[in-house]
Amino acid sequence: MTHHPVRPGLADPRDFLNIDTLLDDEERLMRDTVRRFVAERVLPDVADWFEAGVFPREVGKELGNLGVLGMYLEGYGCAGTSNVAYGLTCCELEFGDSGTRSFVSVQGSLSMFPIWAYGSEEQKQQWLPGMAAGDLVGCFGLTEPDAGSDPGSMRTTARRDGSDWVLNGTKMWITSGGMSDLAVVWARAEEGIRGFIVPRNTPGFTVNNIPHKMSLRASITSELVLDDVRLPKDAVLPGVIGLKGPLSCLNEARYGILWGAVGAGRACYEAALDYAKGRVMFGKPIASFQLIQRQLVEMMVAVNEGMLVSLHIGRMKDQGPIDPAHISFGKFDNVRRALEVARLARSVLGANGITLDYPVIRHMNNLESVYTYEGTNEIHSLIMGQAITGIAAFE
Repeated sequence: MTHHPVRPGLADPRDFLNIDTLLDDEERLMRDTVRRFVAERVLPDVADWFEAGVFPREVGKELGNLGVLGMYLEGYGCAGTSNVAYGLTCCELEFGDSGTRSFVSVQGSLSMFPIWAYGSEEQKQQWLPGMAAGDLVGCFGLTEPDAGSDPGSMRTTARRDGSDWVLNGTKMWITSGGMSDLAVVWARAEEGIRGFIVPRNTPGFTVNNIPHKMSLRASITSELVLDDVRLPKDAVLPGVIGLKGPLSCLNEARYGILWGAVGAGRACYEAALDYAKGRVMFGKPIASFQLIQRQLVEMMVAVNEGMLVSLHIGRMKDQGPIDPAHISFGKFDNVRRALEVARLARSVLGANGITLDYPVIRHMNNLESVYTYEGTNEIHSLIMGQAITGIAAFE
C-alpha cells in the first residue's frame, strides 16, 4: 500500500507516533529497500503460494541477492548490519507473509548463526558464503514429535563409531526442511547435546513434508528422519556442548519474530483501514461508524506499541548483551497483540475478511503458528516469570 505523507504536525494513520523519526538514514534505506522488494516480489503472488502450499526456491535466492540472509552476521559474505536493521527487515518481510520472514529467520538465525558462532573455520568457509547468497538453503533440526517446549528431553542420539558419528532420530515441524541443502541437527551425545551439519544427500537422511497445514502454507514445513546417518568427525560443531547451543539460536530467531509480528499486524490494520474508508453502508463509509472507529484505533495503538517495543529491544541488543527474557517480552506481547489485530481486521472486512483477495485471513492463520513456534506464548510467560521472581516454574 502506498504511504501518502501527511502534513507536519498531523497524525499519520500509518505511523501515528512518527516512529520513522527514530530511525537513521541507513535504517530507513534498508527498510524501504525490503518494503519495495515485498511489494514487487511477494505481495502479487503470495496468496497463490499460500493456496498452493509452496515457497518458491527462486525467492530464497532473490533474498540472498538482496543481502538479507544472515545480514547481521559479520564476514563470510554477510552484510554485518545492526540488529535494528535486521528487525526492520523482518517487519517488512512479514508484512508480506510470515512464510517469507520465516525463511529468512531460519536461514540466518537458526542455520547460519550456529555455524558462524560455534563452527570451525573450515565449516564457516564451506557453508556460510553459499548460504548468505541463497545458493544453499539450511534448516534447523531441534524440535521432535515428543520434545517441543522441552528440548532437553530429545531422543535423537549421536554416537561415535571410530572417528565417525552415527545419528538416529526424528525431528518435526522443521521450516525449510523440504527445500534444504543442509540441516543443523541437534542430538544427544555422551558428553551432552551436540550440533551437526548434515548435508541433504547423506545416506539415511530423509525429509518428508508435512501436509494439510492451514497455517504458514507459503512455507515448507517438514519431518527429518535420521536412520543410521553416518557423518565424518568434522561434521560436529566444535564450539558448544549442551542446550546453550540451540537455545542461543532460538533467541536470535525470536528477536526477528518480535519484529515480524508487528509487520503482520500492520498489514491487517492497513487493510482494514483502507477497506473501512471505501466500504459504503447505509449511505456512508463504515469508517464513519463509532464501533468501526474504535476497532481501527485498537489496531493502530497495538501496531504502534509493538513497533516501539521492537525498536527499544533492538537498540538494547545493538548496545550489548541482552537478557533472553527481554526477547521473550517482545515475542510474548507482540505476537498476541498482532493476533488480536488480525481478528479485529477480519471483523471489519466482514465476509471479505475470509478470502485470499485480502491479506487478513492469511495473516490470522499464520499468526496462530507464530504464537506457538520459537517458544510458545506460555513458555515465554514462564521465562519472564522466572526473571522477575527468581523462581523457575518449568518443573
